[in-house]
Amino acid sequence: MIDDIDPIETKEWLDALESVAKNDGDERARYLLTQLGRKASDIGVGHSATLTTPYRNTISPKDQAQMPGDLFMERRIRSFIRWNAMAMVMRANDNKDGLGGHISSFSSSATLYDIGFNYFFRGNEGEQDADMVFFQGHISPGIYARAYLEGRLTEEQLDNFRREVDGNGLSSYPHPWLMPDFWQFPTVSMGLGPIQAIYQAHVMRYLSARSLINRGDRKVWAFLGDGECDEPESLGAIALAGREQLENLVFVINCNLQRLDGPVRGNGKIVQELEGVFRGAGWNVIKCLWGRHWDPLFEKDEHGLLQKRMDEVVDGELQNCKANGGAYTREHFFGKYPELLEMVKDLSDDEIMKLNRGGHDPYKVYAAYAAAMNHKGQPTVILAQTVKGYGTGKSGEAKNDTHSMKKVAMDDLKDFRDRFNIPLADDQLKEVPYYRPSVDSPEMKYMFERRAKLGGFYPSRRNEVQQLETPALEVFSGNLKGSGERELSTQMSLNRVLNTLVKDKNIGERIVPIIPDEARTFGMEGMFRQLGIYTSEGQRYVPHDSDQIMFYKESKTGQILEEGINEAGATSAWIACATSYANNNCPMIPFYIFYSMFGFQRVMDLIWAAGDMQARGFLIGATAGRTTLNGEGLQHQDGHSHLMAQMVPNCVSYDPTYGYELTVIVQDGIRRMYHEGENRFYYITTMNENYTHPDMPAGAEEGIIKGMYLLEEGKDAELKVQLMGCGTILREVREAAVILRDEFGIESDVWSTTSINELRRDAMAAERHNLLHPEAEPKLAYVTECLKDRQGPVIASTDYMRLYADQLREYIPQRYKVLGTDGYGRSDTRQKLREFFEVNRYYVVLAALKALQEEGKVEAAVVAKAMKKFNINPDKPAPWTV
Repeated sequence: MIDDIDPIETKEWLDALESVAKNDGDERARYLLTQLGRKASDIGVGHSATLTTPYRNTISPKDQAQMPGDLFMERRIRSFIRWNAMAMVMRANDNKDGLGGHISSFSSSATLYDIGFNYFFRGNEGEQDADMVFFQGHISPGIYARAYLEGRLTEEQLDNFRREVDGNGLSSYPHPWLMPDFWQFPTVSMGLGPIQAIYQAHVMRYLSARSLINRGDRKVWAFLGDGECDEPESLGAIALAGREQLENLVFVINCNLQRLDGPVRGNGKIVQELEGVFRGAGWNVIKCLWGRHWDPLFEKDEHGLLQKRMDEVVDGELQNCKANGGAYTREHFFGKYPELLEMVKDLSDDEIMKLNRGGHDPYKVYAAYAAAMNHKGQPTVILAQTVKGYGTGKSGEAKNDTHSMKKVAMDDLKDFRDRFNIPLADDQLKEVPYYRPSVDSPEMKYMFERRAKLGGFYPSRRNEVQQLETPALEVFSGNLKGSGERELSTQMSLNRVLNTLVKDKNIGERIVPIIPDEARTFGMEGMFRQLGIYTSEGQRYVPHDSDQIMFYKESKTGQILEEGINEAGATSAWIACATSYANNNCPMIPFYIFYSMFGFQRVMDLIWAAGDMQARGFLIGATAGRTTLNGEGLQHQDGHSHLMAQMVPNCVSYDPTYGYELTVIVQDGIRRMYHEGENRFYYITTMNENYTHPDMPAGAEEGIIKGMYLLEEGKDAELKVQLMGCGTILREVREAAVILRDEFGIESDVWSTTSINELRRDAMAAERHNLLHPEAEPKLAYVTECLKDRQGPVIASTDYMRLYADQLREYIPQRYKVLGTDGYGRSDTRQKLREFFEVNRYYVVLAALKALQEEGKVEAAVVAKAMKKFNINPDKPAPWTV
């Protein structure tokens, strides 16, 4: 801290600045400060350019917009919602099941939501589409409580909070999959809401720039907690929002200064930290810290001591003040300086306790929201200070264990009732009844009027969606034919499919290629000039390759979303496009192409959320397989993404080998998602290995979709095996069939298994049907149907872990051997990698011979001779050994 050697001169400078601001306005004052900073830099005087402002409200009382509604009426409604939210959680826990629920998070943020519902959150029944609101997951009881008042939910449903299995319950948190007419977004996996909100706003601007929607003044609101900001995803994409000037985005951070188990920054100030981070990223920052009861004290603060105390007190001590009451606050907060004690000498301890925080003051919250709505050229973050567990009494307010509170003691319950004027008698409190006034009461009329002006009830999810016309399979005829002598990868086949789709007159403009930053790796640079890369600024430079056919073209109306080296961001952009049918009434068909190893493994939580919100689109795991991406090694080679895809119930996954398989899958996927309206999305792996592709066999379409079809049929013979394969390893399987025939006299049927996961799901469905319908004719799994009359053992080989193909074992009627790529990847040639992981043609032959030996059809000596012939070392360490 530098001593002030000339206080008079300092005061002259400060008075001059104040005079400029008063007479010429804030903008002029800011301009002069900017010029001073530049001059300081020019003459070599270092200056401290702070990104934080004093610990007080950004909007002064004289500048705050006036709330137009009825404060008394809104407080009544808010109090009913508070009560019903608490009652719902307490009733859910008032039994041996103890289903849980959270009280404290909503209690701290009720005013933040209430002001939004009364004045800002637009529904779907207005002139434009609804706003998007990412509700903080733990506050769901408060949203249900409001919907109950509105008559959208029944008392029975509230009593079934967290009891969903029988179909009349309410999901614990926002889950569109479980409540498809209600919630828009799942948010309780903390950090995912903020990053998705940013990309929803980003994609909304993208759709508007391409004239696909009219965004008007729609907003994307994201509510999150200060503790949640420790999640990397919460703040990881805020620079994008600042760079893109997403004025349609508002973050509201509930700064109750507590995480789940204690202070966020007990030894520091989380609000100041967040202000610096967001301001540095180009956001408009509005601090809403102190309620209107503090305004008279600020007016008395002639010497700045109150401001000084607010700036220096740490969050842990602010938590203590609310936890320990007015007397403690008088001594430990105001007592630091005698002048402050003098300032509050006429206030009782109760009055000091009632000095409210900004997030609980409807006037301050309304002013902050109104300023955010009217701000242009930047996203806005509102840092609203609140008290966790507000109103729950001595047992819960501002305590470290507040988050885990499920019940309120009877004395505190009475205090809660009295504080919020809930018309219930003492003898009713034991049952913790819900309270809803009559539909024609002033409160209900007021609430309905507010929502009618804002376009209807909220939250609400659109279910009636536009159907898109699916191109006929014949449109892709070039991809259904073989490649002749030309070798190409399935990634190149996908690019040909995309080129056909973007030219389609019905859906071409709906195709959204999304690339992290590897378009050239995937051979997609040809789309740069054709479609353009979206940027909100357009292209303000001449690219160095402008003289080339495939130059790097950026455009305000570009169709490609290239999101940088940012898998979480690109996945969030894909989710925004994949849910646009519901959130923007504008179905889009996104294809997110990524290194398969950097897909599910890196962003599985986001993909799970995509399934929850019924995303529709295509995830393309390019350069897939453990042995296909040959030069990159351990962290790049994927041998397990299909197992992860199987974890998501509405993700349909395929590992096609040939261009015609890929084409059939994509065309059928578009039909099912965008014409039939099925809530599914697709994960398709493509490879970078070049080889020739045959013509599509006649009638193969059904098997391709179901997951398995007969590619090559061997002759009838005494010795025969069934060989299954997918991806590039199918080519090894086909070569193994030739070796078995030519060198061992063993015939093979070769099956292309385009989706082992779909075969597994079909088999499980058949098994379940048979279990539950013992008197009905048994159903047969499709994979069993295909193999039941076939001769010989079955050998399945894939470029993925053995567990992938092994999940079919109980449905294979014959002896079953599985080859796969367990273990860490390696960098080497594809030939060496397939030898190392024991999935090449010679290991397929060995597995077939061993299976026949176990069935007594070949001698052990034949197997041993084959191992010697193919240089298979029995003492070689297993590839999965550590």
